[in-house]
Amino acid sequence: MSQEDTVFDRIYQDYLAQLAGVDLAGPAGRLGARPADQGLIIPFFGQEHLVSARGISDSQGRRPHHLVSVVLSKYVLLCPEAVEPAGAWVAYRDFQGTEPYAAGFADTAEKPIARHFSGRLDRLKAAGAELGGRCPDLEYAYDLIMEFQALPRVPLLMLFNDADEEFPAHCSLLFDANGEKYLDTECLAMLGQALSSYLIRADG
Repeated sequence: MSQEDTVFDRIYQDYLAQLAGVDLAGPAGRLGARPADQGLIIPFFGQEHLVSARGISDSQGRRPHHLVSVVLSKYVLLCPEAVEPAGAWVAYRDFQGTEPYAAGFADTAEKPIARHFSGRLDRLKAAGAELGGRCPDLEYAYDLIMEFQALPRVPLLMLFNDADEEFPAHCSLLFDANGEKYLDTECLAMLGQALSSYLIRADG
């Protein structure tokens, strides 16, 4: 096991210990989750995962990527009182305390989508549909607008303009303004990174 794997496993075990101290049935409704097998079933970009003090697993019973385990754990541990979606979309940099990390978010989440799908708008739309993305009726002047349900209470909005004669392709990822009630800024950034990775993977 590499040193990185050892660190990840220590973090993972720490989250399991914290989950052991939580009545997981209590926050189920507030998180849009359902109780199951001494834990909670929570969809992550449409894929169901079991979160419990015994472990975190996908629908095949496998431990997911470290990023997914961290986000799901934090989603449960930070569960607020019932919070309705704000109905307003904001950029990552608009959340308090994200200023030092906004450039990194663009580099790891938004720019990879723009680079990979430049000149391939149809492929981006197909990849987004494969992840359960839908095209909402919003008044934004973009070539493609897709909304994704990253977590039951945390949607993501992707705005994409394809390259033209004057400008390169550009992608912006927006969050519901109440997203910070459910996740810290690090985990919000992880959602953007996950979406970028999943879209590119869906494109083959």
